[in-house]
Amino acid sequence: MKKIIIIGGSKGIGNAIVQSLVEEHEIINISRTPSKINHNNFSQYKCDVLKDQLPKIEVADNLIYCPGSINLKPILRLTLEDFKTDFNINVLGAIKAIQNYLPILKKGNNPSIVLFSTVAVKMGMPFHSSIAVAKGGVEGLVKSLAAELAPKIRINAIAPTVTDTDLADKLLRDDIRKKKIVERHPLKKYLNPKEVATMADFLISEKTASISGQIFEMDCGIVTLQI
Repeated sequence: MKKIIIIGGSKGIGNAIVQSLVEEHEIINISRTPSKINHNNFSQYKCDVLKDQLPKIEVADNLIYCPGSINLKPILRLTLEDFKTDFNINVLGAIKAIQNYLPILKKGNNPSIVLFSTVAVKMGMPFHSSIAVAKGGVEGLVKSLAAELAPKIRINAIAPTVTDTDLADKLLRDDIRKKKIVERHPLKKYLNPKEVATMADFLISEKTASISGQIFEMDCGIVTLQI
């Protein structure tokens, strides 16, 4: 049984990851909002990773940082504060968590870290400049830390396309928009949070003991396929 710290495990992809792992692993959820999950393997701390001191944890094998943002605006409507907010949530929050828990991760069993990017880094998409900048920072962080922390700690990132979560409500708010998004993807679908959770589970497992510094695009074909 691994001991896994999940930042932002109360909603969306984070919640799906908790549900995927909690039967077989000890999960510590650190989130601004409480989770409704009730399980003997599950504990949680109410904490804003950007504002509060992170809770002290004695032992951990894995860290999964889930917080993200979708701030889609034309460049002239984006303020510097918008860019700062997205960067803080996606990059600085992850850095704070990694710096805080790195000493205990180094003592863990096959320790690893999973972060989240987006397909918008690889694929130029209108109105995505703020989030693409922030997630580009995440990908750079993954590459750099993979080299720095080798061979003891692995770090990888998942870059999903549109995923059916509360965060994507505006993109999926009616059947017309859902249909358009489905048609844009070569696999004629968008992601379910459980699919992303399965990838996170895979990346912290022994099956990926030789993988680090990689960005895994869960893109339903939109980045690399043209059909």
